[in-house]
Amino acid sequence: MKNATASSLPPLIGAAVALCTYGGQHGPLHLRKWNTKVEIEDRTLAHLQQVVGAKLRRSESFFFTWKDDASVGGGRHAVWIHPAADIEFKFHGGREPQLSREWLAALATVASSPTGLYVVPEPAPRAASVRGGGAELYGERMGA
Repeated sequence: MKNATASSLPPLIGAAVALCTYGGQHGPLHLRKWNTKVEIEDRTLAHLQQVVGAKLRRSESFFFTWKDDASVGGGRHAVWIHPAADIEFKFHGGREPQLSREWLAALATVASSPTGLYVVPEPAPRAASVRGGGAELYGERMGA
């Protein structure tokens, strides 16, 4: 198992992946081809699932990057995600987390950059967030 924490984030990309340090539920993201497991807080994972799903539905490939915790040897991972990738999102909590339009947009922006997807801090809300299913990303309805 490979874990990352907020304290192990690379300074150039800010809060790249803040895993296993928040209160609340943490679900793993499994990338089976590489047999890699990353523990991610459920709400963050729900946002990543929407962004990853939108990009893959559009047949877009991209990097997903995180930094490992020092307790598992440190280092940084970057995996290439493509439409044929076998990805599993497992949530520990039973409730569907509330999605933030602003956070989805921020994650979509970095996912479309040459750097690829990494977790950025959630922006302060400018408008009302929506219950999982009302956000729009890449011109399509998310979570429906």
